[in-house]
Amino acid sequence: MTKRKRKGPQGTEKRSKKQKTPEEEMSQAPEVRPGKVEASSKVQEASPKLTPEERRILERKLKKERKKEEKKLLREAGITAPQTAKRQNPPAKPPAAVLALDYLQGWAQKQENWRFQKTRQTWLLLNMYDKDKVPDEHFPTLLAYLEGLKGSARELTIQKAEALMQELDKADTADSDTPPGKIQRLREVLQLLS
Repeated sequence: MTKRKRKGPQGTEKRSKKQKTPEEEMSQAPEVRPGKVEASSKVQEASPKLTPEERRILERKLKKERKKEEKKLLREAGITAPQTAKRQNPPAKPPAAVLALDYLQGWAQKQENWRFQKTRQTWLLLNMYDKDKVPDEHFPTLLAYLEGLKGSARELTIQKAEALMQELDKADTADSDTPPGKIQRLREVLQLLS
């Protein structure tokens, strides 16, 4: 069973949003509104009869209608409406390599605003053997960073390095198209972490 609210002796003053007072219905009659002056005067005419909340709602509706009409007139004139800030393209982000290397340099310089970022660490761990992505001048800094690795990140890095070394040993016997720099980096990482 649902409970119904009882009306007091005077009745309730509240109305649902869908119900309109006669003043609102008259103020929203279809008319041509050439500008702001007429719309604001319409609100002022009805203001003695409307509550502040109703007046605010009416002003908002009139403002929306004005904007809609302005856009329509601009469209008819062939002028495109100016783009809002929301619709403009955000500035392009720097590539992940640049962000990760900046992160590494910030760590090395002990900057106050440096903070741990899992995505940057993950990128460094995945690409640390590639000389193109992590240049030679950044590799010693990366090795120093790897010394501080703890927990599962350290264990996974060791496991992946050992697995990669085994693959390279198998591939080295068949054909040697693996760059020697990658093997050297792998050995350094294994030596450091083991």
